[in-house]
Amino acid sequence: MLDVECYCFVIFVPFVGGPSAEREVSLRSGAAALRGLQESGYAATAVEVIGRTFTLPPGTEAVFIALHGEFGEDGEVQALLDGMGMPYTGSGVDASRASMDKLVTKEVFTAHGIPTAAYASLQRGDKPEFPLPAVVKPVRQGSSFGVHLVREPSQMAAALEDAFRYDEQVLVETYIPGRELTVGILDREVLPAVEIAAPDGWYGYEAKYTPGKTRYLCPAELPEAVRVEAQRLALAVFDALGCEGFGRVDFRLSPEGGLYVLELNSIPGLTETSLLPKAAAAAGIPFAALCDRLMRTARCGGIAEKPVKHGILSEKL
Repeated sequence: MLDVECYCFVIFVPFVGGPSAEREVSLRSGAAALRGLQESGYAATAVEVIGRTFTLPPGTEAVFIALHGEFGEDGEVQALLDGMGMPYTGSGVDASRASMDKLVTKEVFTAHGIPTAAYASLQRGDKPEFPLPAVVKPVRQGSSFGVHLVREPSQMAAALEDAFRYDEQVLVETYIPGRELTVGILDREVLPAVEIAAPDGWYGYEAKYTPGKTRYLCPAELPEAVRVEAQRLALAVFDALGCEGFGRVDFRLSPEGGLYVLELNSIPGLTETSLLPKAAAAAGIPFAALCDRLMRTARCGGIAEKPVKHGILSEKL
């Protein structure tokens, strides 16, 4: 693990931008992280990634990754940094790939007994035979791009067409009615749960990025048993996928009180109004201090030098 106490005048580089559909989201996260690092005393400089290339400024000694989606969360940039021997924040190559791939994630959940919604995988041309309502989503995408809630059979074709714009493989899963929760993890500290109160119970792209559209309750008002179980499951998911540094686990809470894990975000949003910073603030960690703690987790290789925690990962990756 990087000991930042030894580096008083180095340049820490947030990667921002990148080639994915989540470029604009990454730019906002990167700008916020840059301010937070500078407020914490780091000599931080932003590097915008164009395509899949970048040049690190002379003197760079660690990288703060603020790239969402393709190239940032799928292990690609982590592999390049590993090759340079450059420390970076967040998970290593294998955990990043597994967390980004929703099908691999589902299989890991099943293997570890983690509750999750029933699902099916579709290729182009497959005829979906799945009970409704259901959620359609690209297997490797984030920020709700290509994600649709299908309530009626007439909506399925358009939902699939849009999802296939982002990936050649699509996941269809049972829609769990109820409440949406998310639990952040910061260097193995489990943060307070946040409830996402979206219009009509659907936290899609518009609800995520339209100011005032969604209410966020932090900490979420939950029965004690549910709160404890959500935090336990969040750390179990983090460990099952082999993650490091930080992450955010999303849940649905059914009307009957059952928790279902949706996914883990290995590089969650980092603007000052994003969910992980909200949870950190509720735990008494201001935004600049959060950025400082994230930077202190920077390491070289993530879990790349450690054995993979489950055979499914070695088969799939």
